[in-house]
Amino acid sequence: MQACPVVNEHIHITTNGHSLTAELAANSASHLCGLAFRDNLPVNHGMLFVYPRQQILSFWMKNTFIPLSIAFLDGAGNIREIHDMDPAYPTRRYTSKLPARYALEVKKGWFSDKGIKVGDRVEFDLSANP
Repeated sequence: MQACPVVNEHIHITTNGHSLTAELAANSASHLCGLAFRDNLPVNHGMLFVYPRQQILSFWMKNTFIPLSIAFLDGAGNIREIHDMDPAYPTRRYTSKLPARYALEVKKGWFSDKGIKVGDRVEFDLSANP
């Protein structure tokens, strides 16, 4: 059971021929909740955090039990950075070095397992979502 009372829309994401179903975190409540308090994340699922403009983004693993990887994306969906996040260090900050408009969290290792790297483009369509 999810401890955060946030219900997110889902969108389809592709990158380098790989598909992902992502929950859309596009408001303050869903940003704060993120993937916290969950025991698992289905295969090829993640969460896309959407911000109104490019900015320095910072994430942590407080109350998050699943090891994650995070990609910071520019406004065009290009991956600028990828970091592995460890729930053993819940207050460690994972901060983008460059301004980013989106952050994509997936199970740890998903990007490297799929050969996805900095400079690759993540494709998604937010026009159907509020």
